[in-house]
Amino acid sequence: CGAFRRLLEAQLQDQRREHEEEVEALKNQVDAMKEELEKQQQAFLQTLQLSPEAQVEFGLQQEITRLTNENLDLKELLEKLEKNEKKLKKQLKIYMKKVQEFEAFQATVPAERRQHERHMQVAVQRKEKNFQGMLEYYKEDEPLLIRNLIT
Repeated sequence: CGAFRRLLEAQLQDQRREHEEEVEALKNQVDAMKEELEKQQQAFLQTLQLSPEAQVEFGLQQEITRLTNENLDLKELLEKLEKNEKKLKKQLKIYMKKVQEFEAFQATVPAERRQHERHMQVAVQRKEKNFQGMLEYYKEDEPLLIRNLIT
């Protein structure tokens, strides 16, 4: 009974520590959001003090900065996709070579042995996938993709 109690106490302490770590991470996240909000409020207040022409110019500068950052993110994504494409092309070449080697091997095997092997082959079931597009992406990236498509 004492060992069971110690086990429960240890589990409770682990859960308490995990909870405290989660709370600390959330507090840090809230602090970062507060700082960002304060920066945005200060920028907004500064913008209100500007003349209408200066407000337009400031807004344009902000939009240019946002678009530049977005562009850099897209370039990084493109580089990743190009790397992945090269990797897949290499894999395809390797598999094509293996298929050719297998076909050459099959040509050298006597015909009756091939027929016997065909009867012994097991049907491989393929898992059906529901493809909704040509790109694979994470669900949490969907709003970013939609925003980028629109802009």
